[in-house]
Amino acid sequence: MKKKESYHSMRPLQSSIANGFVKCDQKMCPSIDDCYLLEKKTSDTCCSKCKDCIYRGVPYISGSEWSDPDDPCRTYKCVGSVITETIMKCYTQCDDNQLTKPKPGECCPTCQSCKINGQYVQEGQTVVASIDDRCLVCQCTGSQLKCVKKTCPVLQCPITRQKLHPNECCPRCTEQREFMPLPGKCFFNNKIFYDKIGFNPDRCTNCTCLNGTSICKRKTCPILECSPEYQEMDGCCPRCLTSEVRSECIYLGKTYQTNETWNISPCRSCRCIGGGIQCSEMMCPPVKCSLNEELKIPNGECCPQCIETAGTCTVFGDPHFRTFDGKFYSFQGSCKYLLAADCRDHTFSIRLTNDGRTTNRSSWAKTVTLKLKGLRVNLGQKLRVKINGSRTPLPYSQGVVTNLERINNSIMLKTELGLNVEWDGNNFLQIIVPSSYKRRLCGLCGNYNGLVRDDLTSRDGVNHSDQEVWRFANSWKVGGPKSCSRRLENIAAQPTCKQRKSNAFCKPLRESALFGNCDSSLNPINFIDSCKMDVCECPTGMCHCDSFAAYAHECQRLGVNVPDWRTVTNCPFGVWKRNLTTTISSLKHNPYYGDLSFLEQPTNYRQSHGSHRKQSHKRKQKHQQHHDNQLLQRDFINKHVPKNLLISKSPDRTPPPLH
Repeated sequence: MKKKESYHSMRPLQSSIANGFVKCDQKMCPSIDDCYLLEKKTSDTCCSKCKDCIYRGVPYISGSEWSDPDDPCRTYKCVGSVITETIMKCYTQCDDNQLTKPKPGECCPTCQSCKINGQYVQEGQTVVASIDDRCLVCQCTGSQLKCVKKTCPVLQCPITRQKLHPNECCPRCTEQREFMPLPGKCFFNNKIFYDKIGFNPDRCTNCTCLNGTSICKRKTCPILECSPEYQEMDGCCPRCLTSEVRSECIYLGKTYQTNETWNISPCRSCRCIGGGIQCSEMMCPPVKCSLNEELKIPNGECCPQCIETAGTCTVFGDPHFRTFDGKFYSFQGSCKYLLAADCRDHTFSIRLTNDGRTTNRSSWAKTVTLKLKGLRVNLGQKLRVKINGSRTPLPYSQGVVTNLERINNSIMLKTELGLNVEWDGNNFLQIIVPSSYKRRLCGLCGNYNGLVRDDLTSRDGVNHSDQEVWRFANSWKVGGPKSCSRRLENIAAQPTCKQRKSNAFCKPLRESALFGNCDSSLNPINFIDSCKMDVCECPTGMCHCDSFAAYAHECQRLGVNVPDWRTVTNCPFGVWKRNLTTTISSLKHNPYYGDLSFLEQPTNYRQSHGSHRKQSHKRKQKHQQHHDNQLLQRDFINKHVPKNLLISKSPDRTPPPLH
């Protein structure tokens, strides 16, 4: 047999052994699409896998296709322990003098140019030769067009568990199930067949169970050039009805002669054949766009392309940053920093002031200040707005500010530069800049050059590692001593807390349906990690909601329809002033968070200890913890931190402004 995919080359490396444990890499698992029958996992298996096939003593994994070397038109395909044997049907639309005979080992001839119905097919592109028969497919390879009639493989699942998706040739199984091995027997459509026993799934297919594999021969229906309304069933395949052959066709009131072609869209073209109209359609390959790109169909083109869009930088929670190039990092400094600026032409700058909010290690955004063309716009807490130092009512529009208004509990600022700012008045900030600013920016939001690896470049041009985020971030510190809300910054430490608590509060982010199944478009793992950090030292008890809001916002920006997640998670808008007891009370009966009873004090403990004793114990515990943290911090600072980073610089040593 001539195999297109060998058994060993397609079998991926699923796991490795480390410290006695199996380490799995899900990215290396084989595809289980269309598979109804899955092999049951074992303790040393990482991946779910379709049941293999055995043909003439040779094993083939599910998805393998091969042909008979003595008869290249006879093809085989294995799908979940079922092998489908068919005879390939060839199709050509070009004249005989343009045909190239099939090469040795190939079945079908090819046309010498990649053209169908007057429309050119690009190299490597696939086209459906007839929209009335989506199994009739052509492909351009080496500037030659080859067309074949595909035969759908026999599926394991019952017909009631099959679905034909729009614009596809073959149905798919709608569910999957695991099975226990049945040596020498075949499992098919929920029935068991013994070795060498034959059966008929339908009137076009004959199957025989051999060595646990169902070997099925299926008839390939002929290629018809008449439209469906002129067809009738003849056994298991349709055939054309006898009708008068005409020399012209009429489409949308226009008359076309036999063999005349025309385009009805960039993707679809038609041909008049004996009075009938046959249209072909280009098939666009799947395209996945990178960050700051979106899928659009250019005018006059058939297939969508990735088009560069505006850059987006997001700041949320106990500050977590997502740069213009998609770098995620966290930094808990409580001073004023240059967030983003045009470092080439100095057209604008944005400064971010963080507030420690009485915590030891955490901080949140407090104010955002935008400077451009002599104008200073200050966005503060509770949606307060100042322009050049004066409180300003909204909406506002004047000069370089094209629109400044309050929309959906947030402030939206738009400028004539194409620079837009969204601020929720509490701790969520998003900056959008047009692509014309690419490779011109600097600050905590990165340099916007399309590369993630150099987004932690400090003011002096040094690119820092993830372990040195504090060095990078502090290089963009601006302002004097009064710009910091803490006297001494624990710049290298991150807040930590009990894993059980953070897992419980952040659990809703793992609920796919809660955020409109957005996880298929945006992986929530970075937002989950951010959420766990925010829960640790939260003065309001509701800091987990910051990550929920940021994830939902990003999902909506990607076009995902997000349900009302705030109501079901008890996350209100605005500044949350709740203590932990109130938070637990409001969340403990919410099924999305699970069991939160471990956060409450046992009843017998509350009864046996007076409030004074409990408060005294907490003060001693807090004092001891603070003392231990001071020692650890001092030891780290003495070893690793330059002295010039420990104290805020005086006004005369402030780095010069960028414009």
